[in-house]
Amino acid sequence: MRGLERSWFLLQQVLRGNEMAKDPKDFISVADWSADALWSMMDRALELRGLHRSGKRPRTLEGRTLAMYFEKPSLRTHVTFEAGINQLGGHAILLKPEQIGIGTRESPEDVARALSRWVDCLMARTYSHELVEQLARDATIPVVNGLTDLLHPCQAMADLVTIAGVMKPQDATIAYVGDGNNVANSLILLAAVLGLGVHVATPTSHPPSARILAKARKLALDSGAKIVVGVDPVVAVKDVDFVYTDTWTSMGQEDEAALRRELFRPYQVNAELLSHTANAYLLHCLPAHRGEEVTADVLDGPRSLVFDQAENRLYAQNAILERLLRD
Repeated sequence: MRGLERSWFLLQQVLRGNEMAKDPKDFISVADWSADALWSMMDRALELRGLHRSGKRPRTLEGRTLAMYFEKPSLRTHVTFEAGINQLGGHAILLKPEQIGIGTRESPEDVARALSRWVDCLMARTYSHELVEQLARDATIPVVNGLTDLLHPCQAMADLVTIAGVMKPQDATIAYVGDGNNVANSLILLAAVLGLGVHVATPTSHPPSARILAKARKLALDSGAKIVVGVDPVVAVKDVDFVYTDTWTSMGQEDEAALRRELFRPYQVNAELLSHTANAYLLHCLPAHRGEEVTADVLDGPRSLVFDQAENRLYAQNAILERLLRD
């Protein structure tokens, strides 16, 4: 690590020493972390974005190795984690499920213990949330949740960075419209920890996770978050600053695609729905299906932040890795 970069990183550790000493070992859910820690990671992500755009890439993770385990296909998660740790001076190793055979060739416990002897961090993108939790329990290295069917915490952090790019997040109200999936669950938890306002509208058949909502409402008692869950998208988006949607058919649900298109049709984000907002920005974690959950004119329009979100995955995740892999 170059001298000035190394000095900066050590100074940050000293300044944040008491706060960081209380950090969890892993990044499985934003609800595991304090509001101060999440704000700090957001600030660092914004700083990393500024450095990256000016051509400066601090080598704060020199010599560190990240193992990346993928059960699900990926563009953004794969590229941003691999490019990110390389830009910080580290190295990434791709692990495919057919090579590792978790649960068939080898137990999750043994995989976690073996990887802990070889690498510095594990990022896992899986169907089962319980698998990521089990890997974290058995690994002595940090484990990052790259996405499960229940949560997508790295996306939530990228969303926070994106919102901070246009306004003070504490003043923002966000509406999520569509399927109550992993993205919705993590957005709700993020709002609950940080005290943000979030309105959610989903069909009664596809609400956010009941246990996630229970957790969020408990957290909101301390943070003052305003979490409103309903079924009417027009009510949800009224006067909000951001409207968020996601694909109606996630990975593993392809057999339900036709049924879901019919069920979620009233939740399409289009110009008419956005007319009920305060000239809101559009958020979408991608990949998007133009003409389904969002119309092309909105997705490609001047208020769309979807590619800012995609870019901010890089900086948000780098901030998370720095936080987890501090000396």
